Amino acid sequence: MIERAAKMLIVDTGPLLAAADTADTHHAESRDLLINADGPLFVPMLVISELAHLLTRRVGQHAEQALAKALAEGELIPEPVEVPDWTRIHELVDQYAELRLGITDASVVATCERLGETKLATLDRRHFSAIRPRHCAALELLPA
Repeated sequence: MIERAAKMLIVDTGPLLAAADTADTHHAESRDLLINADGPLFVPMLVISELAHLLTRRVGQHAEQALAKALAEGELIPEPVEVPDWTRIHELVDQYAELRLGITDASVVATCERLGETKLATLDRRHFSAIRPRHCAALELLPA
């Protein structure tokens, strides 16, 4: 069992993809955010699946291999979707249907709520600025 750090950063797909893709307009700010994070980088499992697919398509197979290495070496901490999270994911997808909130983004919110984390590394302002989590008024979205 991985011990939770007092300071951590939950990371969505966008910053991880941008950090790996030097052609991405958010590459430098995403890379800097991830490198300079105060604590470990927790990545929800559904984000890892989405990211692996996008890395191969946008950057290449070597980028997916680098993701596997970062997970194996503990640079990124995979955060599982726990059984109770699925109820919350369903609630969020239903509640934010007009936004077309998907399961992956809902799992990120459920993870933030379960871990009590208010900071989220994401480039998806559309979804995450509209969602009102249970544990805080709004998530602090990074990079700012």
